[in-house]
Amino acid sequence: MTPMTASGDARLGLIILAVEDLPRAVGFYRQAFGWEQLVAVPVYAEFRLPAQLRLGLYVRTGFGVNTGQVPIAVPAGQLAGAELYFYPADLTAAIVRLEAAGARALSPLSARDWGDEAAYFADPDGNVVVVARPLG
Repeated sequence: MTPMTASGDARLGLIILAVEDLPRAVGFYRQAFGWEQLVAVPVYAEFRLPAQLRLGLYVRTGFGVNTGQVPIAVPAGQLAGAELYFYPADLTAAIVRLEAAGARALSPLSARDWGDEAAYFADPDGNVVVVARPLG
């Protein structure tokens, strides 16, 4: 039997969020960030992000087809257990775009203990979206 070894070469390429209303979620991320959309099918959408990363949005019930279990619906006003943390080129503009897209403000732009200045928002499905820049 060959022992299992840890591998440090796994590269994150895709983050997929389960969403309740796909057109609403696509509209939110398109307006907030303006990324190129790579995939547009009735139950799934995917955006190209910088650094060879992609963000997928999957209708919650369709998400369950692949996993064998449908994720719970996040009640309105509550938060999902996911956080997307971004370093935009223009932090002020990113905050304005998030607000215009309808993001729910969670915590205003302020210095954080880990050395960033960050503002916290929630997308329409309760996923936390953070825009930040390093202090100093």
